[in-house]
Amino acid sequence: MRLASLLLIAQAALLYSSIRPEAIPPGRPLADFPRELNGWTLFQEGVVDPETQAVLNADDLLNRTYLSTSVQTGVNLFIAAFRSQRNGKAPHSPKNCLPGAGWTQVNASEIPIDVGLGHPIVVNRYVVQHEENRSLVLYWYQSRDRVVANEFRAKFWVIADAIRLNRTDTALVRVIVPIADRDVAEAEQKAIIFTRAFYPTIRAFLPS
Repeated sequence: MRLASLLLIAQAALLYSSIRPEAIPPGRPLADFPRELNGWTLFQEGVVDPETQAVLNADDLLNRTYLSTSVQTGVNLFIAAFRSQRNGKAPHSPKNCLPGAGWTQVNASEIPIDVGLGHPIVVNRYVVQHEENRSLVLYWYQSRDRVVANEFRAKFWVIADAIRLNRTDTALVRVIVPIADRDVAEAEQKAIIFTRAFYPTIRAFLPS
C-alpha cells in the first residue's frame, strides 16, 4: 500500500514538474576530481565500458582506485552523477548491480560516519562475496548537501525537490574495499577513513 501510494505521488509530482522547464544546476566535471585526497593518491583510473555506460545512463562518471601511505589496500571510489532524473534516468542501486556482476550479499546494515559536519552521515554498509573473494561496500545517494542511504527515502526526496525546487539531480556514491584475511572490521575502518578524506571534496563537485 505504501509503495503504491509512493508511486502515485511520484507520478503526480513528475507530471507537475514536467510542465515547467527543469532547473538543471551546473556541476564540475568528475574528471577534474583531485588525484590527491588528504593523504590518498590516485593509483588507477578505472574504465567504464560503453555497454555499462549505456546501462547506467549517467551524465557523468568517476571510477578510481586510491592508495594511502598508511593503507596499502586499494580503495575504489565510484560516482554516477545525474543532472536530471526525468525520462527514466535514475541511479542503479548496488543492491541490483553487484548481484548482476556475480557478487552475493553476505550481510547488510546502515552505519553512521562522522565527516566533520557536526552530525554523522548515515550510509549503507554491505559485505559481498564472489567465489572466495569478499569486499566491503559503502554507498549512498547524494542530493544537494543531503546524504540518503535508503532507496525509498531517496525517491521521496527526489519528489520533494521536483515540487519545491524543480530539480531532480542526484548522485550515487560507492566505496569498495577488498576484505583481506576475512578481517571485515579492518576493511570497514579503511572505507570509513577514506570516506572522511574525500567527502568534503565531493560536496564541491556535486550541485548544492
